[in-house]
Amino acid sequence: MKMALTIVFIIICLAMVVLVTMQEGKDAGLGTISGMADTYWGKNKGRSMEGKLLKATTVCGILFFVVGVVLCVIQ
Repeated sequence: MKMALTIVFIIICLAMVVLVTMQEGKDAGLGTISGMADTYWGKNKGRSMEGKLLKATTVCGILFFVVGVVLCVIQ
């Protein structure tokens, strides 16, 4: 059981590294001066690829902590 959870934990860690590195920076740059921040993709961020990456990162983060706590309790 502990070995299986350790393997799942390593997979979650690798997935988090990949997901975080795929995300773009949160700075808007000079586009906010001219009003370019209110585009269609900015308003519908939850449906875009960036929104999906954010949700996947959140899920992986929660799984990371849950599996980490379970591994500590099992030990």
